[in-house]
Amino acid sequence: MEPEKENNGDQTYEVCKEFYIPDYILIPDSEVQVLAKEPDFPVLVFINSKSGGQLGGDLIKTYRQLLNKLQVFDLGEEGPDKVLRRIYANLERLKHLGDHLASKIKEKLRLIVAGGDGTASWLLGVVSDLKLDPLPPIATVPLVTGNNLPFSFGWGKKNPGTDLQAVKGFLGQFKGAKEMKVDSWHIIMRMKIPEHSACDPLAPLELPHAMHAFKRVSDSDSLNVEGYHTFRGGFWNYFSMGMDAQVSYEFHSERKRNPEKFKNQLTNQQTYAKLGFSQFIANIGNHSRNIAQLAKVKIMKNGNWEELHVPRSIQSIVCLNLPSFSGGFNPWGVPSKLSFRNKDYTPPYVNDALLEVVGFRDACHGLVLLAPNGHGTRLAQARKIRFEFHKGAAENTYMRIDGEPWKQPLPADDDTVVVEISHLGQVNMLACGRCKAKCVGDPLSPESSHNGESSHDGEDDADHGNEEWQGGSKKFGAAETFKIPDDVDIAHFS
Repeated sequence: MEPEKENNGDQTYEVCKEFYIPDYILIPDSEVQVLAKEPDFPVLVFINSKSGGQLGGDLIKTYRQLLNKLQVFDLGEEGPDKVLRRIYANLERLKHLGDHLASKIKEKLRLIVAGGDGTASWLLGVVSDLKLDPLPPIATVPLVTGNNLPFSFGWGKKNPGTDLQAVKGFLGQFKGAKEMKVDSWHIIMRMKIPEHSACDPLAPLELPHAMHAFKRVSDSDSLNVEGYHTFRGGFWNYFSMGMDAQVSYEFHSERKRNPEKFKNQLTNQQTYAKLGFSQFIANIGNHSRNIAQLAKVKIMKNGNWEELHVPRSIQSIVCLNLPSFSGGFNPWGVPSKLSFRNKDYTPPYVNDALLEVVGFRDACHGLVLLAPNGHGTRLAQARKIRFEFHKGAAENTYMRIDGEPWKQPLPADDDTVVVEISHLGQVNMLACGRCKAKCVGDPLSPESSHNGESSHDGEDDADHGNEEWQGGSKKFGAAETFKIPDDVDIAHFS
């Protein structure tokens, strides 16, 4: 990296030209400029300025010192969908004008996102829905408590330094990062809105920011009746339900009530642990929280839904795409050769169109993850999974996708709440040397010759309920419908 000196008023600072994007690329309708050298690693940087206490804001200042300040975006001021639409439209305009640099930047463009897993998933959803071509690879910077996405791809789980040297060190790793294909997972939830719910559809803080209301268009859908609503979204790391999501929900609620107490990563982790222990004590003997009491769980096999046996002791269920959950633990673990043979498991890859489905009895069961080769109760590997909730023993349960929890009301009468998860395409992630994730076809991954064909069960990505998707296209809803309401503080967005 050979930085050049630039002057900004009274302050002289270094600009990393390898990553630098000129103004005319970033500002619509600008005149074409001639540059001496094109950047080798052109990058757009998206930062949640309110993540990690003051870390997000400090990181913005540093990146704007090292790069063109116009290529560094504060997500508290502008969403990534608007930014990417604007810049890609300008790149296309410049290409038609014959600008060689615009073509090269579009071809080489990379993205950096700094925040929590929820912030990263927001950007991933936008990139997927915009169908950018080519699909830019994304690196994630850990800023909050969980940081499962950065940890999976080798970027660590501790908050990074925000000074010039720390950011230059990250950019050095960024230059040498390799691209990995990672599965995207679509989630759809259908429910009848409770009469006493303060939402129609659900209020913004009742559901995670990654879930979006949309209108169904299928006359054949049995739930396409008055009073029912459908929500859709996406995740790249995990969907979980039960006690672990409840702990996360309590943590997020407490952070919302007392934000001044959550500015230190170590303190946050200690608070999270205390809440987990409290929920464990509260749920002792409370069988109404067991997954089997709340829902039927089904997985798709050979084109048909089959009920999955979930032991009655299981209080949390996790559908896992990446090998990192709750701060870096891998609840699936490494199955023995006997398990591979007897249960028809395949190695857990991030691009095999399979989710690993794991259960936990309680918080103490989760402690097995601290032991070498510790793991939860392995239930299945699945490409599609469905939860059907009927009138039962509880008024609500707790759910979470990629670090974003919510409290889900359950049927009061004989109505059904359905959550269905299916594979939907892939994204490009950037991984560095300490990467935990493994890919099909990667020579460094064990048994990388596995081709993933067994995961498809004869199903095509686009065949799931085509008639329900307006225009015949499934989306996560992030680019067109994602809006942060004015009364929502982005500091609570992980």
